[in-house]
Amino acid sequence: MIVRIMGEGQWKLADSHFAELNKLDDELLEEMEGGDESGFRRTLGSLLEAVRRLGTPLPDDALEPSELILPAPDATLDEVREMLSDDGLIPG
Repeated sequence: MIVRIMGEGQWKLADSHFAELNKLDDELLEEMEGGDESGFRRTLGSLLEAVRRLGTPLPDDALEPSELILPAPDATLDEVREMLSDDGLIPG
């Protein structure tokens, strides 16, 4: 799967990593619903770090269709709320 981090670029990840990313997405959704700003910042950082750690960055000039689009590391809780559907950032 191809994942885009807004403002950074794209990473190619094996589908086998979906469960780990989905777990972090579920945590992020809970923290957002609870208004837990510090938890939100921590989990968003963990989600983005997981993509960077598990994935292979695509060249800057590559533009592949992204199956997942994640917010930039400095995105606010309100900005991410706007991106979310009922399923979170990662459709289950």
